[in-house]
Amino acid sequence: MNELFYTKEYLLEQLYALESVNPVKKITQPSDVLSSIQKYAYKTQEHFLSISLNGNHEVIDTIVVSVGLVNRTLVHPREIFRQAIFNNASAIIIAHNHPSGNMQPSAEDVQITKRIFEAGKIVGIEVLDHIIITNKGYYSFLEDGAL
Repeated sequence: MNELFYTKEYLLEQLYALESVNPVKKITQPSDVLSSIQKYAYKTQEHFLSISLNGNHEVIDTIVVSVGLVNRTLVHPREIFRQAIFNNASAIIIAHNHPSGNMQPSAEDVQITKRIFEAGKIVGIEVLDHIIITNKGYYSFLEDGAL
């Protein structure tokens, strides 16, 4: 008997790849973006994402900017804004996963958020939020008043 075995991560990735018939396009609150990035909550390495939005806060594109280690990833504002500029985005939301399950931002998370926020002012693309996702939930810098 030939049995197939799939990892939990693989099955969840396949499930999230099948987007719903009516995906949320307009972002009005941090939780609106979760359905399109939730699959990264189950990754075993950190993935840093940039979500480009038009002037009506509708999602234009979501890209993986960087893939790192279990507990960190290197990211620079130029990589964050490259695709957003190409897409003529008016705003972005940045996000990354914490494979550890800890939703709280690290000191490095706070530092890079401030740096990207300031870079957004310079290039004219507003940074609306930084979301940290885990398999247990999410943390929003916006909702926490940290932006």
